[in-house]
Amino acid sequence: MLECLAIDDEKLALDLLEDNIAQVPFCKLVKKCRNAFEAMEVLQLQKIDLIFLDIQMPGLTGLQFLQSLSYRPMAILITAYDKYAMEGYNLDVVDYLLKPVSLERFIKACNKAWELYNLKAVSGEQTLDHFFVQADYSLIKVWIKDILYIEGLRDYVKLHYLNGKFLMVRMSLKLLEEKLPSKYFIRIHKSYIVSVTQISSIRKNTVYLNQQTELPVSEQYKNALFSILEPPL
Repeated sequence: MLECLAIDDEKLALDLLEDNIAQVPFCKLVKKCRNAFEAMEVLQLQKIDLIFLDIQMPGLTGLQFLQSLSYRPMAILITAYDKYAMEGYNLDVVDYLLKPVSLERFIKACNKAWELYNLKAVSGEQTLDHFFVQADYSLIKVWIKDILYIEGLRDYVKLHYLNGKFLMVRMSLKLLEEKLPSKYFIRIHKSYIVSVTQISSIRKNTVYLNQQTELPVSEQYKNALFSILEPPL
């Protein structure tokens, strides 16, 4: 099932998108947004696989919105203008639809997204080395290599950096866990995700990071933790 987000500043266009998405058995509409800023908030709180996106919107255009995303869901552009097609394909969009869009053409675009989604799932492709978060009214770039651990605090996460600084972001820990490369990060507790490369030792139910930080390990995460570590000499 593809978790979908529809973004258009026109209410009638959003309602039509909602009706069309409902006709596709493997698509589920999670949220309708009237602008890119509403969409950014949704992307920080939950997993989205596919975006249906208008281009001409006030404040931030659809193309500018896509360019701002380092973790970019699949996107299908739906617009009244054909002049942006090349820019759209340069951003690796799944398809470019011109309004008005027939249901047949819409379903064809969704099928392309479904095939691509399954292809990526099989290949296990995961090359993310950074992502952007919205905090302090700005988009802030976060390099994965700079993270020591991540702490979940209800509707927020606290990113703890190697240099001792931290950043508070309104985002669910579950969503962030899905974005992070599993090769480099591991969940050790319902409230903690740690950088594997920063684990210096493990003693009983405690993980020691960077020679100084201590974090608890829950029983339910112990097996997963030990499975990614090299066997002791």
